[in-house]
Amino acid sequence: MAFSEAFLQELKYRADINTVASRYVNLRKSGRGYVGLCPFHSEKTPSFNVFEDTQSFYCFGCGAGGDVITFIRRIESLDYVDAVKLLAQQCGLEVPEEGVDNGAALLRKKILEMNREAAKFFYATLKSLDGAPGREYFKKRQLAPEIITAFGLGYASAKWDSLLSHLRSLGYTEEEMLAAALIRQKDGHSYDQFRNRVMYPIIDLQGNVIAFGGRVLDDSKPKYLNSADTPVFKKSHNLYALNFAKSSGSKTLILCEGYMDVIAMHQAGFKNAVATLGTALTPEQSRLIARYAQDIIVSYDADEAGQKAAQRSIGLLTQVGLTVRVLHIEGGKDPDEFIKTHGADKFKLMLEKCGNHIEYRLTQAKAKYELSQPEQKIAYLKEAETVLATVESAIEREVYAGKISEELDITKDTLLHDINSMITKSSRRKGKQELRTELAVTRGLQDRINPEKGRYLRAAMAEESLIVLLYKNPDFLKTLDTIITPEDFLTDFNKRVYGAERDMIKQGGEPDLASLGAVFTPEETGKITSMLVLRPVSNTIEEARDCANVILQEKLLKADNGVDALDKLNELRQKKLGR
Repeated sequence: MAFSEAFLQELKYRADINTVASRYVNLRKSGRGYVGLCPFHSEKTPSFNVFEDTQSFYCFGCGAGGDVITFIRRIESLDYVDAVKLLAQQCGLEVPEEGVDNGAALLRKKILEMNREAAKFFYATLKSLDGAPGREYFKKRQLAPEIITAFGLGYASAKWDSLLSHLRSLGYTEEEMLAAALIRQKDGHSYDQFRNRVMYPIIDLQGNVIAFGGRVLDDSKPKYLNSADTPVFKKSHNLYALNFAKSSGSKTLILCEGYMDVIAMHQAGFKNAVATLGTALTPEQSRLIARYAQDIIVSYDADEAGQKAAQRSIGLLTQVGLTVRVLHIEGGKDPDEFIKTHGADKFKLMLEKCGNHIEYRLTQAKAKYELSQPEQKIAYLKEAETVLATVESAIEREVYAGKISEELDITKDTLLHDINSMITKSSRRKGKQELRTELAVTRGLQDRINPEKGRYLRAAMAEESLIVLLYKNPDFLKTLDTIITPEDFLTDFNKRVYGAERDMIKQGGEPDLASLGAVFTPEETGKITSMLVLRPVSNTIEEARDCANVILQEKLLKADNGVDALDKLNELRQKKLGR
């Protein structure tokens, strides 16, 4: 483990989980803790729980769980060491120097250093003789010098190894550059990932350069090239310019398609614009937006692809509780082009007048049909009913149904009857699916962390109980060691957990989520937390013996396929389980 138990306990004492989690989640008091909407999956009913007495969290919806360190790891996409460092910095606690960095943390540090050097190199290249093509491009896009500087824009020359040579001169290896996705290799030869492209550094909320986007200056493909995922970057978890937008003071964010739309908006005074990173909007990005905004304006290109992308994004954004409005620019223009043609004031007016996502979806549906024809009219009504069936508020549904009924000369009651029927059928389907999922989980058939649970359900449940018993009663270990060992466990994941607990106690400590989090992934830590939260135990040594009995019995049944297994079990009981 990278940190001493004393340091981790001091960190947990200072970094109260309720205080830390409240920076990301709106929590309200409930029972012995707090509840809120989970930041790790999309939900409308709060299932995210923070327990003050155990300084832990658990989501009953998605299974995320752990201590405050695990929470920071997941919410900030950090490894264990960096999460500890971030928490320590926030608490004013000095991190011990010895034994802190592990291999993963050192590699992350190297990649961030290389990215910073690469951003400086691209910026310097833009200002040099080689950067003339890049400067000409930004001039055509009417970017002011101060905007170029603020966003750290740059240029990658057409040379095959200019960045590679530069980073090599600074002492970085090709293996490190590959890990940072700054170079590629083919047939044993290394070359720059980005060539003859204007460069857009992607900066995280801590000010680190975590990746790059590059745009070609000719007609070659791909038009945009984004960094591959690395230990410091995941496209689906980040948003371009959120580092600027989060400080805009606005509770509304403007979601754009590309880098230049965002930069043009910032230059025009709209400092709350962000963009996805070369992919369709993801659930992770939606939840990230919800951390910094209450309202979102989707401002995608007016072409068919842009409008389809806008339609797809609405569902994800509404699922995280955001009020969604959709900007539709007439004439096929993108936001950048509209601002250049008509100015910032007209764009601001258009933003203020843009309708909510329901109006937008109904308008888009209506435009597809010739309503003077009965068949087309019916098809539109069916699509409109489908849209309104997704609206939670009965009042809103009634208002829109009334508007449509007046336009198309049908009764509002008929429309609402069909809509309510759709909602009822959808609710039944959802209920059946939830029941099937719950039954599968109960039978251990959908356990991604411990896939063997379904095969050895009785043993796995006993193993989980024994893990909880040892976690809460470390003094049981001396007795348990005379009965059972980790090797007796039938499922590998539970074997690892019990073994880790055992090792911590043997070394003079006690198992807790902070210590286990150094050994297990955040997802695995969530699984351990679910055992602690969901599996009741009596905290008696008799129950521990009973659990060991079940595990040993199941082990014998597995080994002998049932032949003479019970005789062997009785013999084993006399030797080990006698009371």
